[in-house]
Amino acid sequence: MRSKELSMQVKEAILKLRKQKKPIREIATILRVAKSTVWYILRKKASTGELSNAKRPGRPRKTTVVDDRRIISMVKRNPFTTANQVNNTLQGVGVSISKSTIKRRLHESKYRGCTARCKPLISLKNRKARLDFAKEHLKKPAQFWKNILWTDETKINLYQNDGKKKVWRRRGTAHYPKHTTSSVKHGGGSVMAWACMAASGTGTLVFIDDVTQDRSSQMNSEVFRDILSAQIQLNAVKLIGRCFMIQMDNDPKHTAKATQEFIKAKKWKILEWPSQSPDLNPIEHAFHLLKTKLRTERPTNKQQLKAVVVKAWQSIKKQETQHLVMSMRSRLQAVIASKGFSTKY
Repeated sequence: MRSKELSMQVKEAILKLRKQKKPIREIATILRVAKSTVWYILRKKASTGELSNAKRPGRPRKTTVVDDRRIISMVKRNPFTTANQVNNTLQGVGVSISKSTIKRRLHESKYRGCTARCKPLISLKNRKARLDFAKEHLKKPAQFWKNILWTDETKINLYQNDGKKKVWRRRGTAHYPKHTTSSVKHGGGSVMAWACMAASGTGTLVFIDDVTQDRSSQMNSEVFRDILSAQIQLNAVKLIGRCFMIQMDNDPKHTAKATQEFIKAKKWKILEWPSQSPDLNPIEHAFHLLKTKLRTERPTNKQQLKAVVVKAWQSIKKQETQHLVMSMRSRLQAVIASKGFSTKY
């Protein structure tokens, strides 16, 4: 940022002191200016014979250094502060500038207005649990993660959200059927699915309404135990071997007393998992891959949806699941770096 220009009185005082044989250091001390400034004024006078400042191009800057610091300080304290709020605060101290000027000052300091990412609210207790888990498991060997069977549930809508699409059309044809995309309220129906995976690939995907007596997608502890009984041993032996560990989150169905007693009777090892930690679970990203693949499909009913979901889940390659599971070290490092808060994963 350009500094304030010297007045003609100061420049003339520099010349006067120099004529008195004063050294540059002493002149700078007397007039309280930098030595380089004194040297620049003397050199300019010697080469051009002028002391007046060159005309500055453009409009003078509307804010001072103090104003700029105040703007940045407000945004640092509260990143959700709007340009209007900053403007109102500045007007309270007698500074009248436009919102565009405020935005330019923020841009100059590398601030950009972005959509805030939505992350789970993590309590102090769970932050500590996440940190403890990350530090305890950070140095686990790759084989430790390969021996884990990752499990979770996910909801899949009949009509997937494709986001915004661009279309080539002429003026006045925006609402032609071939120029529009379709949307259905509440997804047009959905299915709930339980699935498992390991580093060696994806396992079975089970639709909840296929195992409940009333054909609903509501899963309780009893339905969950039925799924575990039918799927865990089968998939673990197929994907890992007889020595395996199960990962599941802290959903009430998973932590219910009956479920815990069932798991204990089976003598299965369970990976102790911190709450509010979907960013640590690689199967969440496998579900994202699944839903990405479904964007090109157009099922019209739940049966067709189930068929394409199973096909898409089975199409996820071993290299993809292995990459997700082997990212655990990076995920744990990210948790430690963020001091237990949410990460980019």
